[in-house]
Amino acid sequence: DDLQQELIALGYSGVRTVTSQGSFSRTAQGIVVLSRPFQFWDGSEPGQRASVQFSGGSVLKLTDGRGRELPLLRLDPPFIGNIFTTHAEDRIVLTPEAVPALLLDGLKVVEDRDFDRHGGVSLRAIARALWANIRAGGIAQGGSTLTQQLVRSYFLDNRRTLTRKVREALMSILLEVHFEKADILNAYVNEIYLGQAGDRAIHGFGLASQFYFGRPLAELQPEHIALLVAIVRGPSYYDPRRHPERALERRNMVLKLMAEFGAIDPEDAGYASRQGLGVRNTATNFASYNPTFMDLVRRELRADFQEDDLENAGLRIMTTLDPRIQAMAERQLTDGLTGLERNRGRKPGSLDGAIVVSGAQTPDVVAIVGGRNAQLKGFNRALDAKRPIGSLVKPVVYLAGFESGRYTPATLLEDAPIIVKLDTGKTWAPENYDHQYRGPVPAVRALAESLNTATVQLGMDVGTKKVAGLMQRLGRERAPRALPSMLLGSVALSPIEVAQIYNSMANGGFYTPLKAVRAVLDADGKPLDRYQLEISRAADPAAVQQVNASMVQVIERGTARSARTWLPPDLVVAGKTGTSDDLRDSWFAGFTNDHVTVVWVGADDNSPTGLTGASGALPIWARLVAGFGDAGYEPQPAEGLQDMPFDFATGMMAGVECGDPVTLPLPVGTILPP
Repeated sequence: DDLQQELIALGYSGVRTVTSQGSFSRTAQGIVVLSRPFQFWDGSEPGQRASVQFSGGSVLKLTDGRGRELPLLRLDPPFIGNIFTTHAEDRIVLTPEAVPALLLDGLKVVEDRDFDRHGGVSLRAIARALWANIRAGGIAQGGSTLTQQLVRSYFLDNRRTLTRKVREALMSILLEVHFEKADILNAYVNEIYLGQAGDRAIHGFGLASQFYFGRPLAELQPEHIALLVAIVRGPSYYDPRRHPERALERRNMVLKLMAEFGAIDPEDAGYASRQGLGVRNTATNFASYNPTFMDLVRRELRADFQEDDLENAGLRIMTTLDPRIQAMAERQLTDGLTGLERNRGRKPGSLDGAIVVSGAQTPDVVAIVGGRNAQLKGFNRALDAKRPIGSLVKPVVYLAGFESGRYTPATLLEDAPIIVKLDTGKTWAPENYDHQYRGPVPAVRALAESLNTATVQLGMDVGTKKVAGLMQRLGRERAPRALPSMLLGSVALSPIEVAQIYNSMANGGFYTPLKAVRAVLDADGKPLDRYQLEISRAADPAAVQQVNASMVQVIERGTARSARTWLPPDLVVAGKTGTSDDLRDSWFAGFTNDHVTVVWVGADDNSPTGLTGASGALPIWARLVAGFGDAGYEPQPAEGLQDMPFDFATGMMAGVECGDPVTLPLPVGTILPP
């Protein structure tokens, strides 16, 4: 079902017998598909027939049209939008070779029958259009040439003034003098306005084909092409979704004209006129605009490309977006915030949030949500909302301790009141969240239960400068001020900065900058820039493995135990809750073997939310991750460690009388108290 839904989302047609590219059929064993050719960053992918057989929800066999086994099958990626910085227009630029002849012939027949003969303006066309409209009892033809329509769309506006008409005529004549007919026609195909998707203006037949039918222009049938030609006259008036009867009548008129003037066989036109409109539902079949993700893409590209190149060079940007996970993240954030407001009696819309999802073994950002209204442009909380991270910092504190060689997950820390003397001469007396103290506890328990005083004890011993420097190496742009309060998360980070730090942890202590761009291709499909991985070691892998294993206990025994309400029982995850002072910010960050996911919940006015990390962000995180279908976290091999059992509550060697044993990786030679 997942594969079928993905094929439908890509505009593949479900048929009984697969004979053309962009189609698939269901069989008793699986799915047969004829994929489309596509130019990827690492080479061209030919269209091919493939059979996918399933067993128990997994792929059992993948073969080509001759029955030979295939190592993999790559489908053409979905179109997610264009980068235009000065206006809200979207288009898919088509080369002349990619435009069906039937579309060009239809445009000439309906919009400009003298296109191949006139010099930009046609008085005969105006007279003929007037007579045709009288005969038809409506607008069957327009008086403006295709060249005039192009000039009006690209250079002018639709105001009906004599000055504008004169300018339009003069510019059309000049355009015909300086450019070939084929160039003008191709520019028209890519420029003309054909509809509206929210705040996105749909320009050009390439994007219109995706918008209305969910498939490339080259795969359209005559009835589809005729509908696009029909829409030219009035995209709003003939909107096939809002006014299907009106659009159908106009389309059939276009088919009749095309048959009358030899653009299509009359029998084919008759068959096409008996077909439905074939328009798909925008909400489920047109790539939704992802302003937060596109914002990240734009910021990456600006480091390497000029704005003019991004707008006019026809560059093709290959991104890391996973549309399935993106849609899941948007839905879970919106539903989760609505549920929190309802259950806690808060005013609807008073909470907001952000989500960042990256690969766990890669730096690819696969989903990013900047607010509960994901399709609206505006403040990008995922990238720009810097809020105190609370206890999300604690894994970094413990990592610094484990790197020092003086601490392990089994090392006893004193969970007791502590007073820290500051450089200003004042004192700081941190307390645990519940104002209770547990005495000597192993470090793993202190981290899992998010005990503040034990954490401060370790952090002050290791040194705040070491913790600050480690945070920078793991992914923060600059080291935070090495203040004692930093040990409990007074440092403010954006969700994507948190995702970067936890991505480095999931990768065994190796830092690779998160990215949304895989590659950039020029208009001809040639790679211009491949975004190579920049990997550096940020922390000792053995120390990271000890921290990650301790973070697993956050879910199993600690502050995130409630995540098991939503997570599959056998899914191993590592993570940490985070809560800022006065319950203003609710965080959860964690990872499986496949994904790193960060969720922030708070109020834009920074008012208290009454939510801890466990009560606010965690339920959203757990519901989202439960739907990924991920493999559980598996530690990466690290030298110098051995798995050792000990008591979670006391840190003592596990024995017959051990109340709560836990097995964690500890440095070889570690001696546990009996």
